[in-house]
Amino acid sequence: MSRFLSAVSHRYALVLVSLLVLVAAAAIFWHGQAANATIDDTTLSAGEVNEASTDDAQSGSAILLGLARDAMRDGRLVAPAGSNAFEFYLSVLQLEPENRTAHEALRESFVRASEEIERTINRKDLEEARREIDLLREFDSNNFTLALLGGKLSAARNIMTKQHEAEAERIRQARAAGS
Repeated sequence: MSRFLSAVSHRYALVLVSLLVLVAAAAIFWHGQAANATIDDTTLSAGEVNEASTDDAQSGSAILLGLARDAMRDGRLVAPAGSNAFEFYLSVLQLEPENRTAHEALRESFVRASEEIERTINRKDLEEARREIDLLREFDSNNFTLALLGGKLSAARNIMTKQHEAEAERIRQARAAGS
């Protein structure tokens, strides 16, 4: 019986050593392939690198333009944060500052976006309105409409603060009367 166990343990040891050798060989092979790829990448000319980065920017822009069109179609002009047409078009301009499609789309939708922001202020979602105004300022920081919206936002904040103060005073008076 002990001879049988000894033979089985030797087989397992042999299989284990074989597996370790295979894993080591695979790791060496993979490392060699990665090193060759790195060497090949470093031999690219400056023109090839510029061409590759331009292609990446154009393909990234195309993707972002598609996302922006989808957002416009779905009515997501300035909200929600991170998934709206304005942010997508602004991202295109970061990749390609002279992209006419993005410039035109932002210019053409500016009035509708301003109207959306005004509705957001009227709903008293003031933090969201601030984010949306800041978003439009990234495109046109000197726009008079944004100055007006900023004033309306400030007035709405003042009204809300006074309402909160009045409510706090009412609660204090109710507690004082109850004591």
